[in-house]
Amino acid sequence: MNIYQAIHGVMDEVGAIGKNRKNQQQGFMYRGVDEVMNALQPAFVKHNIFVVPEVLEQTREERTTKNGGQLLYSILKVKFTFYADDGSNVSATVVGEGMDSADKASNKAMSVAFKYACFQVFCIPTEEMVDPDSETPPQSSQKPARQAHDSGATTAPQAKQNAPNAQKVQSCDTTVTEKSVRTLQLERLIAGTAHTLEEANAFAQKCYGSASYDALTIQQYNNLYDRLETKIKQERGNG
Repeated sequence: MNIYQAIHGVMDEVGAIGKNRKNQQQGFMYRGVDEVMNALQPAFVKHNIFVVPEVLEQTREERTTKNGGQLLYSILKVKFTFYADDGSNVSATVVGEGMDSADKASNKAMSVAFKYACFQVFCIPTEEMVDPDSETPPQSSQKPARQAHDSGATTAPQAKQNAPNAQKVQSCDTTVTEKSVRTLQLERLIAGTAHTLEEANAFAQKCYGSASYDALTIQQYNNLYDRLETKIKQERGNG
């Protein structure tokens, strides 16, 4: 089927896309959606691939910034189907999130979702990749499995109620008006403890070679959060 040959052709043609953009609020480097699309579009044309998005789920919330302004927060679960010229296709379903003070929250979430779908389908490397086998974090106890935030249909009231405990979702990789979702979540976790956000960044640097927890993948960030949460619970138990 042509789609498999076409995807292989794109992977063979598109090289690494470096992290050349800088988040002005937190200083980490990231790959913008513009760089991804500029690298992939010529290869898509050459190998006869086009993409059709389909939004499967949407969660929207209004939040208040520290300055009293309103910030719209949107999480989208999007299915991207990659088609070849013979109609053969493969699909990738990802989660994207975005924040904006006006009407661009969902637009940002769509852009982020598309970017990460392309990263995964075409295995696009970065010039700063760190092999996870190069570091071995200390062992941690296994926790009961949690239900993912994007599993099944969720009504608006349920989404509002579950929001504080369901923030482990994919980073925007975009500049937001105030703090990132991950920063807000970590601040709630460490409130009243001696821990700081710098510890989270130090863990990200040591284990994954990343300058910030905001630049980690969702799996890496969830691991970081779980380890810090376990450490805090242990400290409170010993206290």
